[in-house]
Amino acid sequence: MLRCVVPDVVTNQDLLTLPTSATVEEAALRMTERRVRSVLVVEEQKLVGIFTGTDLIERVVAAGMNARVTCLGEVMSTDPQTIGPDLPAIEALRMMQAGGFRHLPVLRDGKLVAVLSRRDFAREEEQELELEEKLWEEM
Repeated sequence: MLRCVVPDVVTNQDLLTLPTSATVEEAALRMTERRVRSVLVVEEQKLVGIFTGTDLIERVVAAGMNARVTCLGEVMSTDPQTIGPDLPAIEALRMMQAGGFRHLPVLRDGKLVAVLSRRDFAREEEQELELEEKLWEEM
């Protein structure tokens, strides 16, 4: 039986959000404190982007940018894909797999309620997706 995204996969999240004007250094410090790998970037209570550990490596460190002065708005992934809370968890996992990303914000009526990470998913759902992909390859 497939589970719904919220509340079955993620519960009681204290979302890490920052404005576009926050620096990369601030985001990295907060991510470290919270032991998370993404920051949801919001303006006027609306999701406008996401900043991840991958963005930090590829868009800041590898690009030689200064984390102390670079704002999230300059290096975040803009207009991230989102999912509603009532869809099956496997749909979220499929979206992440197809899009090549590890974090998926969950919105209810346009309001941010959670963020999914690939590591949130139970092993059986990953196995189900792998089996599905194998079947498609064999067809």
